[in-house]
Amino acid sequence: MHMNHTWKQELAALALVALGAGAADAQTLESGRPGAQVFERIIVKINGDPFTQTDLEDAQITELRTRGVIAQTDAELRGIIAEITPEVLAEAVDTVLLVQRGHDYGFRLSDEQFEEILNGIKTDNGLTDDQLEIAIMQDQQMTMLEFRQAVEDQMMVGQVQQIEILNKISMTDTEARVYYDDNLDEFMQPATVTLREILIGAADASGALAEAQDRAALARAEEARARVLAGEEFADVAREMSDAASKDNGGQLGPIVRSDLSQVILDRLETMEVGAVGEIEKTPAGYQILQFAAATEAAPSSYDDVRNRIMENVFDERRLEALDRYLGTLREDAIIEWVDEDLQGIYEAQVRSRDEARRGA
Repeated sequence: MHMNHTWKQELAALALVALGAGAADAQTLESGRPGAQVFERIIVKINGDPFTQTDLEDAQITELRTRGVIAQTDAELRGIIAEITPEVLAEAVDTVLLVQRGHDYGFRLSDEQFEEILNGIKTDNGLTDDQLEIAIMQDQQMTMLEFRQAVEDQMMVGQVQQIEILNKISMTDTEARVYYDDNLDEFMQPATVTLREILIGAADASGALAEAQDRAALARAEEARARVLAGEEFADVAREMSDAASKDNGGQLGPIVRSDLSQVILDRLETMEVGAVGEIEKTPAGYQILQFAAATEAAPSSYDDVRNRIMENVFDERRLEALDRYLGTLREDAIIEWVDEDLQGIYEAQVRSRDEARRGA
């Protein structure tokens, strides 16, 4: 979703209205951003670092872009902003805390690393240097300096998580096996049925001609069934005589999840054993002969088939739990000074909601 400067200004105004944030008593910070106002409204100070109204708007715009939101009216946009802002605000504060931790570790983005990233973007998108700079300014609403800062912040967040989270959690094969044994229902494969069909198309016409064509179709169906019962392979007869699209595959249908079959087909299979050939049935498409080719019962996938999925999923759950705990520690140790009480209330309610959800999970 492309957002020009006018759109961004409208978002800023609507955000203030939507959130009920008053600017009269807000602290301000002199801005060094090109083209920005001389002073920016401070929302909160995190360990002394100011988080401004512009920072919030940038985070809101990023989330709107991610969601592909296109609001038709100002009222609709206000509603969307009010919906996304609690999570956006909480994520933004968390990001600041992680970036600050990255500074504590001495992380930085070198000129060589940034140049490598830019070259990768240019190569992937077929852009020249000038085209890349224009794209960053127009699509990201950033100067190259701001873009570099955003890239560096993202890098710091990743590196801090690697050290504080990923390097401290693990998932052993034994643990994965225990998880598999305790959660077999999660890995169940449904019962399936594999059928083969021969379909002899019936006439669409009416009157005496249609009756004659219908008799001819029935005679062909009887011939096909007789050949199969006489010992010819069902698939071979289907390829030669069937009018269904499945003929090229020897008439095969499936495997089909048993619960996806119509009750009519299930009733027909009820009296058939695997390998059996059914009677000729008249359907809206013509005369159909089914073979009950194969069936599988519901059963869990083997451990070897799902081991990697278990390792990834459980590891990811542990990563998120560890990240929540770590961020909670950073928040407890941080000096967070709110200037905007309305946004403070929104932020604290979101953090409480997260904590309650985690405890519930």
